[in-house]
Amino acid sequence: MFDSVVLKNPAYLDLVTSDVYHHRTYSMGTVDENNRLNFYDGKIRVVDPDGLEFAKYPVSDYAEHVAEHVEPWTYMKFPFLKKLGWKGFVDGPESGVYCATPLTRLNVSDGLATPLAQEQFERFYETFGSKKVGGRYQPVHHRLATHWARLIELLYASERMLELALDREITDSHTRAIPERIAGVGIGSVEAPRGTLIHHYVTDEKAVLKSVNLIVGTTNNHAAIAMSIRKCAEKLIRAGRVIEDGLLNRIEMAIRLYDPCLSCATHSLPGDMPLIVNLRTADGTVVQTCERS
Repeated sequence: MFDSVVLKNPAYLDLVTSDVYHHRTYSMGTVDENNRLNFYDGKIRVVDPDGLEFAKYPVSDYAEHVAEHVEPWTYMKFPFLKKLGWKGFVDGPESGVYCATPLTRLNVSDGLATPLAQEQFERFYETFGSKKVGGRYQPVHHRLATHWARLIELLYASERMLELALDREITDSHTRAIPERIAGVGIGSVEAPRGTLIHHYVTDEKAVLKSVNLIVGTTNNHAAIAMSIRKCAEKLIRAGRVIEDGLLNRIEMAIRLYDPCLSCATHSLPGDMPLIVNLRTADGTVVQTCERS
């Protein structure tokens, strides 16, 4: 279906490969000991916009590599790479902005651990004209390609589930580890569908939580979401063009491709996401509003 509906449709393919949804940021994701994609076990790897490894660390060290910026206009934070610092909503090698999505998980991986997914992994990068440098593909920065990356991950997950189902160790009697003591500090991560998910807990001697820090997928990508909305609006809104629902949908696509969960990121309900686009003159006067409630 993806081949027939998207890849064989020039209009869709042009949209996916256009510079409207393109940002050269750092990529984050979890890899195994062979730098292959892994969802649950391994180290967090970060590569720069050209694909060179910038950092690789156990999740317990995340605070040494990631800091969080705040703005007065949102409850969500903006994580960034500590060594580069917060430079604002800009991309490029000097910016500390990174992404953690299905697309960036592929970008940080040297390959996939299952054969059919590996074939599609290679096809993905060759379709975008990505070259191999040092034995691995250069990153793809076209953000709408995130949807294709999700399909490749689903294929990998299907193959991996079959492998696990046929593994005799899956029926081993040691399937549950009973805690013998209160950890005090616990830090863990998984690759959730929308990106890297980090939980950090601190308890007292009675296991009562004293401190909690969560960096969810939406938070990891918050800066990039803002950048994508701005770039999309700047590219698509021009003098003399009437704002229509089609344009509103194109701008909303810049949000949806990250699969954001604002309830997760702000820890609040109900989680609605109304969209309002205001067209302003140079002096800030609103001349037209397009709204989806």
